[in-house]
Amino acid sequence: MGKIRITQVKSTIKRPKDQKATIVSLGLGKINRTVEHENNPSIAGMLRKVSHLVKVEEI
Repeated sequence: MGKIRITQVKSTIKRPKDQKATIVSLGLGKINRTVEHENNPSIAGMLRKVSHLVKVEEI
């Protein structure tokens, strides 16, 4: 499946609790923090939920 790099580009202030929890479970939490994950269905579902808060790149 490959790896992806996820960078948080917007704040979670005034966002629903489920979106905040998704950002934390991805390993983010601050703007411009970057993490790398394997691309799998569970990560893809999380990214769909918070797509407006993050930037995704394939590695």
